[in-house]
Amino acid sequence: MALTPLLLLPGLMNDGRMWDPILHALSRERLVVIGQTHVADNMADLATAAIANMPDGPFAVAGFSLGGYVALELCRQAPGRVAGLALIDTSAQADSDEARQNRQRIVDGLVSGGSGFAEAIAPFPAKLFHPAHADDPGLRRLLEGMARSVGEAGFVRQQKAAMDRQDRRDVLPKLRCPALVVCGSEDKVTPPERAEEMARLLKGDVELVLVPESGHMTTLEQPTAVVAPFQRWLAKVDAGPA
Repeated sequence: MALTPLLLLPGLMNDGRMWDPILHALSRERLVVIGQTHVADNMADLATAAIANMPDGPFAVAGFSLGGYVALELCRQAPGRVAGLALIDTSAQADSDEARQNRQRIVDGLVSGGSGFAEAIAPFPAKLFHPAHADDPGLRRLLEGMARSVGEAGFVRQQKAAMDRQDRRDVLPKLRCPALVVCGSEDKVTPPERAEEMARLLKGDVELVLVPESGHMTTLEQPTAVVAPFQRWLAKVDAGPA
């Protein structure tokens, strides 16, 4: 049985390394593409670029945080291509006014030169990680390294794309494919109620997983708790329609 191609979409100031625990568990026979979420400043272009990187035919897509926003826009653009959808620590809602204003302040500080990139990203570990993991030196180094890989210009593009995104809750009920929704039980960025809402809106075979003792970065904080449901989801995708 041929394995379904898989597209993985990283989050804000992340690169492919945030998917490493999952990548290590995947069969080498599966085509896996790591999408880029820092190359355009709007969701439409990011989704279009991601689709263009995939081979013809159906594929599965997994999006983490900002990557989840891109995944939902991808589902809007090409619903017939999506054989499976995994949404990890993300939301189908648009930014609130407060969140949009916070992003704009960060962008303005960087563009004006009022703050440096290192200063702009310094508060993120405390926001993203569960308190039990926030001071883990390995996780902090990894987050900083991924942020440097995205770079200041890429980070600004990501913030602009996130703040201007549309509400995509209307996309979810239209999908007819295996779905997985994962969220850290103490995620302060996209809290569990957002995950529960998406799981309710999705139709058909959907699994909701709330990961204990995890903040926003579940794949890195509690990898085992994410890998197992991810593998179950892919098995259903590969099996095809019931």
